[in-house]
Amino acid sequence: MQCFPATQAGNDTVKDILEAYKSGDLSLDDALDQLGNQHYQEQLLQDLGHSTLDLDRHRRNGAAEVIYGEHKTPEQIVDLTRAMLTAEHNVLITRTTADVYHALKVIAPEAKFHADARSITCIKAPATQTTSTIAVVTAGTSDLDVAAEAAVTAEFLGNKVALINDVGVAGIHRLMNRLAEIRAARVVIVVAGMEGALPSVVGGLVDKPVIAVPTSVGYGAAFGGVAALLGMLNSCASGVSVVNIDNGFGAGYLANMINRL
Repeated sequence: MQCFPATQAGNDTVKDILEAYKSGDLSLDDALDQLGNQHYQEQLLQDLGHSTLDLDRHRRNGAAEVIYGEHKTPEQIVDLTRAMLTAEHNVLITRTTADVYHALKVIAPEAKFHADARSITCIKAPATQTTSTIAVVTAGTSDLDVAAEAAVTAEFLGNKVALINDVGVAGIHRLMNRLAEIRAARVVIVVAGMEGALPSVVGGLVDKPVIAVPTSVGYGAAFGGVAALLGMLNSCASGVSVVNIDNGFGAGYLANMINRL
């Protein structure tokens, strides 16, 4: 198989790839791979000095790059957002603050701050909406900020979300009262701290994939969410997967991928 390096001039390289396919030296799949790599390497990495923005991620993965806001300055986030909006991408910023939101409003009046989720969204064109629903279930109100991040992420990506709050195992009848809503969803995200028991209970009651999210909620022996994480990893219920502590974003993103299969 011939391979054409990205260091050649862009148009000449694309022409070479097409000529090789035409002559039979490249298969269709190999030609598509090389064209995709060429497009990515030459056009869709944007160096902003402090960050290298991946503008090809939407084509590769189905969703644009998401900006993790923690430890970034407002100026850095503004730069990243401006570049993404210029490229016609919707923008999701996680782990961010009201100060960043106010800085962003100058360049993105459409920006929306989701205070409970500590997230900002800028929508240029809404994502294609799913017909099925993702349920986001919390054990307690103290888990609501992580659940909100999961819900905002899933909604940003075009999913309908049903938020079912405060149905933990300390009062299991509360869960049973909402079970029909949970079972109606195609994917279930379950958010819990302390001993992290709720995903196992839900996993034993539904025939849908369950994504468990441990939170750092709990007294000392909860070890900042480690107890919940280990409990969820040791779940006896089948069909339960686990993301990292407080990672509502990861759960919402994964649920979107499952919901769109």
